[in-house]
Amino acid sequence: MKISFLLHNAYAIGGTITTTFNLAGALAERHDVEIVSVLRSRERPPLTLDPRVRLRPLVDLREEQDHPAHREPARVFPAAEGRHHEYSRLTDERIAAHLTGTDAEVVIGTRPGLNVHLARQAPGRILRVGQEHLTWDHHSRRLRTVLRRAYRGLDLITTVTDADARAYRHGTWLPGVRIEALPNSVPDPELPPADGDSRLIVAAGRLVPMKDYDTLIRAFAHVAAAHPDWRLRVYGRGEERDRLRALIQRLGLSDHAYLMGAAVPMESEWVKASIATASSTFEPFGMTIVEAMRCGLPVVSTDCAHGPREIIQDGVDGRLVPVGDPDAFGAALLELVRDDERRRTMGKSALENARRYAPEVVVARAEHLLADALAAKRAGRRPPGEPGAGRRRLTAAGQSAHDLAHTAAARAVRTVRGWRR
Repeated sequence: MKISFLLHNAYAIGGTITTTFNLAGALAERHDVEIVSVLRSRERPPLTLDPRVRLRPLVDLREEQDHPAHREPARVFPAAEGRHHEYSRLTDERIAAHLTGTDAEVVIGTRPGLNVHLARQAPGRILRVGQEHLTWDHHSRRLRTVLRRAYRGLDLITTVTDADARAYRHGTWLPGVRIEALPNSVPDPELPPADGDSRLIVAAGRLVPMKDYDTLIRAFAHVAAAHPDWRLRVYGRGEERDRLRALIQRLGLSDHAYLMGAAVPMESEWVKASIATASSTFEPFGMTIVEAMRCGLPVVSTDCAHGPREIIQDGVDGRLVPVGDPDAFGAALLELVRDDERRRTMGKSALENARRYAPEVVVARAEHLLADALAAKRAGRRPPGEPGAGRRRLTAAGQSAHDLAHTAAARAVRTVRGWRR
């Protein structure tokens, strides 16, 4: 297949960029893949892109920031979308020209505003795939009103969790559109996994209110009081840095808890730790959870919507605790801090269970979905009418998602052989 991703800005750093680069690189093993970046803000992307994936921008902000058309507001990109202020009549025109002229068989949008462009402007010969990297419930009511109308022009919508796929399937507002869960993939680690012997707890993510590092720091205070040889490192940048630093000082944790700034890649920091944490109030998926587990770490996480409960098996490869409860979070940390054998056993389980997010597993699922949807489109078939029937058909033998992806791999390769580059 010839596959084209439509991305907001490939020349920045962010979760959607990372997951798009990962999936594009994995698909490039057997397909002709490109990433079209609507905006370009620097010479090269800060993240590493597989050399087999072509990258090209539509609007170079270094040269076209003052273009007359870029001073006029966008009309196609929805005003209710959070990035609307970065779009313009110029981006409307360039995206439309790209979609009209592309020879790709599959075009994948990577945020709601771009999915709207895809639904409204891409020719019918293209398989139009809208990715949801957040969740349906996360979007404002105003944006959801726009999406209910526009998304009927898509062929396939993928979400990163089963819970969000169910939210999209709820009701009958997307007749004829297939909706499936496709989790993010995390590359295979290059370093040996953590051995569980260090006295170090690690968290990573933007220092923003949604991550609720207050709860983590207050929870860690319980650990530091009982086991002063343990340390907490939080990696990331953001608006909450000064306030969190003040909290650390106020709790007397300055010699135990540290705000480390950003680390790219994080793998070398994960493997130094014995426990990973995630304290978010909301998590569409949980990339850092999977990254840590793939490095052999058990993860203590809040049981927030939507991702953690689909990734972590409570008591097997990590712990799930109530949102915003430092005491419960601290108790879960202490369970692992005090029991070396349990900590190591859960770390080994995390390493094994997280393999379902390996690129070869996720790309097999992605290939199957794209090939099946493209074949259905060419044959004029509609997606399964019963909500969730497509997924049940794929799992009729009672296989787990992990086993399914492996058994689907060979079938997917045979199915898409005719569309390889």
